[in-house]
Amino acid sequence: MNNLPTFSRRVPAIAAFAASAAFAAVALTAAHPAAADTWPSRPITMIVPYSAGGNVDVMARWVAPELARRLGQPVVIDNVVGAGGVLGTERATRAKPDGYTLLLSVESSVVIARMVTPQTVKYNGLKDLEPVTLLGSQPLVLVGKPELAARSAGELFADIQRSPGKYSYATSGVGTSLHLGGEMLKQQGGVSIVHVPYKAGPQIVTDLAGNQIELAVLPLSMVMPQVQAGKIKAYGLMAEQPSAAMPGIAPLAAVPAWKGANVSVWQGIFAPVGTDKAIIARLNQELGEILRTADIQKKFDEAGVTRLGLGPKEFAEFLKSEDAKFSAIVRRGQIRAD
Repeated sequence: MNNLPTFSRRVPAIAAFAASAAFAAVALTAAHPAAADTWPSRPITMIVPYSAGGNVDVMARWVAPELARRLGQPVVIDNVVGAGGVLGTERATRAKPDGYTLLLSVESSVVIARMVTPQTVKYNGLKDLEPVTLLGSQPLVLVGKPELAARSAGELFADIQRSPGKYSYATSGVGTSLHLGGEMLKQQGGVSIVHVPYKAGPQIVTDLAGNQIELAVLPLSMVMPQVQAGKIKAYGLMAEQPSAAMPGIAPLAAVPAWKGANVSVWQGIFAPVGTDKAIIARLNQELGEILRTADIQKKFDEAGVTRLGLGPKEFAEFLKSEDAKFSAIVRRGQIRAD
């Protein structure tokens, strides 16, 4: 999905993950000194499967210059656009696993795409890509038009229960993580809400503020200014904990039926499967240090994105949990994006 500042969890365990990643980096580098000594010797390509100037591309341009400086070789961003991120992601899965091709992508193209378009997506992001690091994430938020009477998530849930099919919610398209987030609220809550797919997130925000649609499921960063200005209502985060970016928005878990309804949009860096583990470890180490720089911290904080920097093993486990969660939603909702 391409909806990050035009960008649930596991945050309490980040310190442990970081320590694990650091240990792994040392061990793997020691195990493969030849690869670590000779790589990189030429420019690296970072595939971004979305358009230049978009939110995912922006994050790539935040980290690529510093990664290039640390590695001593250019990191060239290649925007491979098409099929909602699928074309670029597929190209990365077919690239030679020599450490000279990286992918910066998101949950929709890496995990969800093959579930909702199995007839066209032939790769498996969990099997055909090596996770390098999970850069950051932000929760989805359930927002509503200013004219809605409900003052809290609990009141909204009760209204939806009383009037099946009356309320509609907008997302950026069928089969996106936003759509699956809304479907999760329907499935867990046992309620009927009509999905209205849009082509672009910003138009959703405009229509919400103009009272043209009742509800929407969007990334937090996309709605922060409008919520702060009182132009739209925020009913709750699809997360276990409040966000430091907007601590005033409570998690939807305050509604018992929606407890555990956690969906985030995230951005991670991958390499083709088979890439040398020493190279993966070196990349993870350098990217982790980049995430800790003051400049990157400021950019992430202003965008409402939580910096993560998970190690390859922890990132792989995270991907498995995402795969299980989304596949269950897709199966139960019989969701297909044609």
